[in-house]
Amino acid sequence: MKRVVSVIGLSMLIAVMGFAQTDLQPVAIVRLTKSEPITVKQLRTEVEVMEKQAGRSLNREERRQVLDVMINERLAIQAAERDKITVSENEINNQIQQLRGSLVQQLGRQPTDAEFAVAVKNETGLEVPAFREQFRRQMIVQKYLQFKKGSLFNSIKTPTEADILNNYNLAKSQFVRPETVRFSMIQVPFGSDKNKARDLANRLVQEIGSNPSKFDEAVVKGQAPNAQYQAGDGGYLPRNLQAQQVVGTEFINAAFSLKQGEISKLIEGVSGFQIIKVTEMYEQKNLALDDIFQLGTRMTVRDYIGNMLFQQEQQKILQTASNELIEELRRGNPFQIMENNLNW
Repeated sequence: MKRVVSVIGLSMLIAVMGFAQTDLQPVAIVRLTKSEPITVKQLRTEVEVMEKQAGRSLNREERRQVLDVMINERLAIQAAERDKITVSENEINNQIQQLRGSLVQQLGRQPTDAEFAVAVKNETGLEVPAFREQFRRQMIVQKYLQFKKGSLFNSIKTPTEADILNNYNLAKSQFVRPETVRFSMIQVPFGSDKNKARDLANRLVQEIGSNPSKFDEAVVKGQAPNAQYQAGDGGYLPRNLQAQQVVGTEFINAAFSLKQGEISKLIEGVSGFQIIKVTEMYEQKNLALDDIFQLGTRMTVRDYIGNMLFQQEQQKILQTASNELIEELRRGNPFQIMENNLNW
């Protein structure tokens, strides 16, 4: 019996070792300036990310496409190292700070390190150190592409007035701003004691009543560091299904039943009790070229279309430049693929 157990244990150990060995085997070797393996494990990791995004397993040909992208990146990075193209820590920090800035708009304040880490994990599936390394590699590739193909990027032309007008006329029916309000809001989070939150919210309702000045005073108090509730500008709220799915039917109905300057009754939201005051009102409107495209900004419809057309042209040039660079880097086959290791 002991011998049977020993044999089974040895078999399991051999199987585990065999799997680990296979996982560490190279599926490709890139050797433009040095020998750099891409292991089965590294490819599996990338494939699993793609499968999670796609919601299905990738077939062998799709795994090969993922491998090609990994080979292209390593070729570009080796070429950048050869040509002394680098990215400094300050450049990486500046770019990451811009990413953090996008969370400021969502949170209304600077995100904490923990909040940024959660956002990165949710978006990419990576921890911050791994994300930073991935970001560094991408920046090197982009910088090298600009170094080698800068003349192509410099050839991008600004859209003409005729281009913008033609695009506007084709999509005119889509440039409609829905009925929209801007509002100021007081929110008492449910926290761990919903009844206690309700008591505080009801007390605020009684203190404010229908007096706009008292509402504004409560908003100022809510912005203090030790306030028991949150308060501030709630931004612009369009009257459409997408907004309703975010804030709830009760909130939408309350917001659009008010006149400018009026204060709502207590609203029970998804995560807290809310009181709002409408500060601006906009009727539904078909937008002309010189109308503001996005409320709260200076961007007109003309600006929006011009930027969109420029980005489309930029994307075409980027694709052309990328294809040319990849073709140049792959000449002479400076890599080897182990086809059998693509099977799993």
